Amino acid sequence: MLGLTIPWSVNELQRRMGPPDLSALQTASTFALDRNGVLLRAFAAPDGRWRLPAKAEEVDPKFFTLLKAYEDKRYENHSGVDVRALARALWQYATHGRALSGASTLTMQAARLLEPRAPHTLAAKLKQIYRAKQLEARFSKKQIFEIYLALAPYGGNVEGLRAASLAYFGKEPRRLSTGEAALLVALPQAPEARRPDHAPARAQAARDRVIDRALAAHVITAEDARRAKAEPPPLKRKDFPNLAAQVTDQLVKAHPDRRVLRLAYDARLQKSLEELARRKCERLGPKLTTAIIVIDNHNGHVLAHVGGADYFSKDRAGALDMARALRSPGSTLKPFIYATAFAEGLAHPETLLDDSPARYGLWRPVNFDDTFHGTVTARKALQFSLNLPAAQLLNAVGPARLLARLRSAGLHLKLPKDSDVGLAIGLGGVGARLIDLTRAYAAFARDGVAPDLIENLDDPPKAENRRLTEPASAWQIADILRGAPPPDNGAAGRIAFKTGTSYGYRDALAIGFDRAHTIGVWVGRADNGPVPGLIGRQVAAPILFDAFARLGGANEPVPRPENVLQARNSADLPPPLRHLRHGAKTMAATHANPLKIFFPPEGARIDLGLSQGRDKSDLTLKAQGGAPPFTWTVNGAPIQQAAARHEARWTPDGAGFARVSVIDANGASDSVLVRLE
Repeated sequence: MLGLTIPWSVNELQRRMGPPDLSALQTASTFALDRNGVLLRAFAAPDGRWRLPAKAEEVDPKFFTLLKAYEDKRYENHSGVDVRALARALWQYATHGRALSGASTLTMQAARLLEPRAPHTLAAKLKQIYRAKQLEARFSKKQIFEIYLALAPYGGNVEGLRAASLAYFGKEPRRLSTGEAALLVALPQAPEARRPDHAPARAQAARDRVIDRALAAHVITAEDARRAKAEPPPLKRKDFPNLAAQVTDQLVKAHPDRRVLRLAYDARLQKSLEELARRKCERLGPKLTTAIIVIDNHNGHVLAHVGGADYFSKDRAGALDMARALRSPGSTLKPFIYATAFAEGLAHPETLLDDSPARYGLWRPVNFDDTFHGTVTARKALQFSLNLPAAQLLNAVGPARLLARLRSAGLHLKLPKDSDVGLAIGLGGVGARLIDLTRAYAAFARDGVAPDLIENLDDPPKAENRRLTEPASAWQIADILRGAPPPDNGAAGRIAFKTGTSYGYRDALAIGFDRAHTIGVWVGRADNGPVPGLIGRQVAAPILFDAFARLGGANEPVPRPENVLQARNSADLPPPLRHLRHGAKTMAATHANPLKIFFPPEGARIDLGLSQGRDKSDLTLKAQGGAPPFTWTVNGAPIQQAAARHEARWTPDGAGFARVSVIDANGASDSVLVRLE
C-alpha cells in the first residue's frame, strides 16, 4: 500500500534467524559483592567494557517511570511491538520521507542490543520486530527490562545502567534523583554525542527533554522538573569501587569461571579500614604499609581484609597481600605459651615467675627495655610482655609441645631453615601470617576453639574448628590481656590485646579481641626493610583501637566459664602453683621416677553413660612416679590439693573435652586431654 517491499516472508525469517542470541549477557564484568550484596570491586569484561548486570528491584522506580514516559509509554500492554507507534512512523515515512517519531519499543531495543550492530534499514527493523516477538514469548516484562538494563550503551566502554550510575554518579542505581534518572534515560539514544564528561551541554539538553516529556505525561510535578533541571551534569567519570583489591585479585585468578564473587566482608567496614590504613601509613612513612583482619568470633566470617595501605602505590608494594605474608610475629605468640602452661597445670595467672638474668644453652634472652623486674606474677609478665618469664614458661612447657599445639589449631608457623625447635620461637623466631595469628587469637574468645575462617561465601564450609586450649585457660588469657596498658588513644579495659615487635624493627603487630570480634594489625615494609622506632605498642596498637572504634557498639568481655580457679594472689594457690620452679619440665623428664598420668591415657574417650540417662559418676584419676604431695587440676581448676596418694576422685559435670593435669611437690607435671561422652 505504501510502496514498500518486504524482503523476506515470515517463514524465511524464522529459517534464517533461529532463536535469539543471548551470548552478550554472558560477557559481563566479574565483580565482588559483600555479605549484603554491596559492590566491593568490579573488573572490566574480557572485551574491555564495564558491563554490570542489575535486577529490576535494584533500580530506582523513577528510572522506569521516566524511561517508559520517554521511550515506550505502552510497554506493559503490547507484545513487543507498539502497533499504533509503528503505524504512525510508517505514515510519517510515506508522507514526509522520514519518520518524525520513533516506533521502537523497549523490547525492540533490547532485541537490537542482543544482536551485532546493524545499519538502520527496513530489513534490520523487521529483524528487530521478529526478535522482539521472540523475547516477549520467552521472557517476562521484568526480564526484558533487565536485558535492557544490562546492555544499554552509555558512552565509551560503559554499558548497562548499573555501570553508568557508578561511572557518572559514583553510586548504585537504587536511589537516583529525578535529574540523574533522566540523564540515564537520555544517554543510550546517542551515547557518544551526549556523554556528560565530553559534551555536558548536549547531555544536559537531552536530559531536559526527558524531563519535559515526563512533565507532559504527568508522571512528575512542575517542582520535580524544576529541581531536576537545576542539577548540574557530572563533568567527569568516577572510579569504580576498588575495595579488598588484593584479595579479589587472588580470587579472580583462583576462580576464572566465576562472574560473581560473594564475600563475607562488610563493605562499609572494609572501606573505613582501608581509609584508616592509608591515612596512618601516610603519616608513618613513604614505604610503610599495613594489613588489617577483622573476624566475627561467632561464625568465623572475615568482615574485613585489608591487604595493604594503598593498592596503587609502588613504593608501598600495595598490590601485595601482607595479611598472608610470612612475617615475624614478635611477642604475639606469648599468650599461647601462657595458655599452654595454664591448661597443663604448670602455672596460673597469679603464679610467681622470675624476671631475672637467665641462660638457656647459648641463648641469653633479655627484656625489650634491657631491665629486670625481679619476681612478678604471670599476669603482670604477660601484660607487660616480659621476655624472661615467657622463656622460663616455654622452657617448662617445651617448644615442640607448644608448636604441635599451635599447628593442630591451624596456626602454621615456618621455622628457619636447618633450625631446631628452640625457645626463640616464643619471642618471634618463626614466620607466621597475620590472618592465621588473628584466627588463633579468636580462640581466646571462643572457649579455646579457633574458628574456620570464611571469606568466600560460595566456598563450601570446611568445619575445621580446632581446639587451641581449654575454656578455663582461654578465659584466663582474655582476662589478663584485657588488663594490658592501652596506647594513648585507647581506654583501659576496653579490649583484650597483645602487641609484638620483631627483631630489627621490621614488623609491628597488635592483635585484640572482645566477645564479638577479633582484629589483627600488622605494620611494616613489604621489602622487609628495618624501620627505626617501629614498635607494636606505639605504631600498631593505635590502629587496632581505631579499628575497634569503627566497628561501633560496646566491647563486651569474654564470659568466664565455670570452675575456673580464682585467686587474689599466689598465696591463694595450691603450693605447686605458687611459684614456677626452674627446670620443672626437665625435672619431670629426668627424675629417677618421673611423674606420669596412668589413667586416663592421652586422647581417651570416656563414656559417662549420659546418653543412657545414668547419673553423673566419679572417675578415678591415677598417676605414677613423682614426689608427693600431688595436686590434680581439670581445665585449670583444682579438684584435690596436697594429697599424698597417686589417686584422686573427680566428678565430671558433662560431656566434652577435659584437660587433666597433676603436679608433684617438685613442680614436675603431666597432662592429658580426654573426651567425655
